[in-house]
Amino acid sequence: MLGAEVYPSDTETKTICHTCKSRFCPGCGNRATLTWQREQWRALPDVRYFEICFTMPKLFWEYFQQDRRLLSDIAALAASVIMRWIEAHYGVVPYVFIIPHTFGRRLNFHPHLHILVSAGGLNQRENRWINFRHLDKYVLMYWWRFAVVHYLAEILATDAEYLGALDETLKRQGKRPWNIHIKRFSSKWHFLRYAARYLRRPPIAENRIITMTNDHVEYWANDLKLKAWVRIKVSVEEFLDLLIQHVPEKYAHNVRYFGLASPAGKHLVSSAVFALLGEAQKRRPKRLSFEAMSVKYFDFNPLLDSHGQRMRGRAPGPCIDCGCSGIEQFSIELRGHSRLSIREGSSSVFFDENSYFLWPQFHIIAASCSAC
Repeated sequence: MLGAEVYPSDTETKTICHTCKSRFCPGCGNRATLTWQREQWRALPDVRYFEICFTMPKLFWEYFQQDRRLLSDIAALAASVIMRWIEAHYGVVPYVFIIPHTFGRRLNFHPHLHILVSAGGLNQRENRWINFRHLDKYVLMYWWRFAVVHYLAEILATDAEYLGALDETLKRQGKRPWNIHIKRFSSKWHFLRYAARYLRRPPIAENRIITMTNDHVEYWANDLKLKAWVRIKVSVEEFLDLLIQHVPEKYAHNVRYFGLASPAGKHLVSSAVFALLGEAQKRRPKRLSFEAMSVKYFDFNPLLDSHGQRMRGRAPGPCIDCGCSGIEQFSIELRGHSRLSIREGSSSVFFDENSYFLWPQFHIIAASCSAC
């Protein structure tokens, strides 16, 4: 029951439906990402950052698809690998953000980690900030490979289903090179723009969908082997199966924070880090309303009617029977359905579960007060 807000002006009435707030929704995910960017802009110092992408062999993917809890564990594993290497070589604690991903370019299940690391850290013994310019790609690959192989050997060895070929698979994959990628960012804004591409969004952008019918869906996919965009056509059922496997588990985090970025790190040393860097710590930004965010990022005010008059959040117009303004009940019409009478409370109209997929398609045709 999502419901809607009713906003009238002197000449018009506009009904704005409540958002679903799902991380799988392009619209709601975009708003959540913008909010995250504003909060991190305040919380992070203006230093350089690295992006590290940790992958694993294809033979391991099925283990993580069958047990999604493993994704949470390998995020902590990756943070431990990076922080231990940085501590051993530079003696500092960095900011570390980890964004687990499950989808590839063809919407296949491809678990990997996007890791964002500050190019500097706090030396807690000497109480100073130390910048660094290098991360050893090959040593990090060896450490990451060792950690994942031994973790899977420990976790899966208790499952009789995997005992047969598990040892041989782990030994073979523990000797071959794994792919990891390291990229350097020049500024905090560059870092936040890059991270926003991987946050709270569905696995395929709407502009990649070419056609959608009752029988099939056709979309664009970037083929790395061909180094070109290709058209992929699947049935509607296959397309839904591809999407459903990437829906995050309930209470699963889109971003994991470690080191100075962890809640404890921010609470204990955030002020000290900004003081050592000579930066003024910014105040926590106020949460933008739906109207303010629409104006700021899309240059559109949803609460203005076609004549530029501001709409008010109350019941529309006078009662159709007695003319009073104490409206408490609406009569609405769903397209293709019979007329419904629904109580109004706090300017919100709610629908039953059977009307869920039709909630954008209605208009108010009458309103009456409680006395009538």
